[in-house]
Amino acid sequence: MSHTHENKGRLLARVRRLKGQIEAVERQLEAGAPCADILNLVASVRGAANGLTLELIEDHMREHVVAPLAPGNEASAAGAEELIAVIRRYLK
Repeated sequence: MSHTHENKGRLLARVRRLKGQIEAVERQLEAGAPCADILNLVASVRGAANGLTLELIEDHMREHVVAPLAPGNEASAAGAEELIAVIRRYLK
C-alpha cells in the first residue's frame, strides 16, 4: 500500500480546501472585486498548493528514500530529514 493511499483522507482534505480557494478567486474575479483582494486570495492558493506539495514530498522521502535504508543507515535518514527541512522553508 502506498503512502498516498494511507494518507488519502488528509491529502484529499488539502485538495478540497485548495479547490475552494480557487473557486473563491473565480467568484471574486466575476464579481469585479478589487485587485488587492484577489491577490490576497491568490497568495492563499499558493500557500495551500505549497503545503500540499510539501506533504507529498515529505511522505515520499520518508517512504521511498528513508524507509528502505533505515536499519543501520542513520546518516541517510538524517540527510533526508535535513532536505525535508530545507524544502519546508523554501515552500513557505
